[in-house]
Formats: sequence, C-alpha cells, structure tokens
Amino acid sequence: MSGESLTRYERLIADLEAAGAHYRLIDHAPEGTTELVSALRGHDVAQAAKCLIVMVKVGKKQTRHVLAVVPGDARLDLQAVKALLDGTYVAFAGKEKAEELAGSVSGTVLPFSYHPKLEVIADPALLQVPELYFNAARLDRSIALATDDYRRLAAPRVAPITTAP
Repeated sequence: MSGESLTRYERLIADLEAAGAHYRLIDHAPEGTTELVSALRGHDVAQAAKCLIVMVKVGKKQTRHVLAVVPGDARLDLQAVKALLDGTYVAFAGKEKAEELAGSVSGTVLPFSYHPKLEVIADPALLQVPELYFNAARLDRSIALATDDYRRLAAPRVAPITTAP
C-alpha cells in the first residue's frame, strides 16, 4: 500500500509502530477543542500538544507554513514565529489551507508534518512532560505518546514560541 492511500491516522500508527514508539490509544467522544478533549482523556491540559498552522511571509515573494506545537494551556506567540523565520508578516493559516497541509480536519491536526512545505516548530515547554496527548487525525481517538519518541520521530525545530502566562 502506498503512503498516499493510507489515511493520516493509519500512516501515523504505521510510523509509530515501525519506529517502536511507546504510545497508547484513547477512545473518547468526538471533540477537537484542546481544553475539552484533555478533560475527556483525563490529563492536565499542559500535556496536550496543541497544533496550529501559521503562515509566514518572508518578503513579498516567499510564503512559508509552520506547524506550531505548543502546550495545550499556552498561547502561541505569532510574533516569535515571525521573528524566528525572519518574516515580514504572520497570521494563522486559513482553515482550508491548514487542513490541506495537515491532511486532516481542524481539531485533529497532528504534531507531525507529512507535507514537505510544513515545518514543525515545538515550544520547549511542551517537551518537559513525559507524555504528550493529541488527537490522532480524528475527533474520536487520541494518542498518548512518550515525549522522547515524539521528539525523535517529529524532529521539530525547538524554539520558544509561546507568550508568557
């Protein structure tokens, strides 16, 4: 089976299995809001990997997209992302573009990029917990993944991209 014929969920599970990652699946009522799904999964919202897709313009001709992964209780600092990429303009990507790049619907964006034009940047605070929780490219199932395995497999650029609480 080619990678394109797999759903994002199936591809993620296959990748986690192939890499020998430590993870578990959690079934729950369909929910895509970080605070609400964290309660359903039974963990502190700070352990949720909140995934946001951001568009950064670099000058007039180049547009880059970033998958910003931050703790569920944190706010993304758009200006920090803009500065990191030497951007001239930054904004959240539109829903249609975000879903195209993520390969899944809003509320189910994975903290992994399967798109060559989507760079992953993770806030260092996210990597301080032993296990991360995120929707598994579907609203009714989540994954609890060992943080060390996340860092090894996603290979995110790590930089402070949240605002102070």
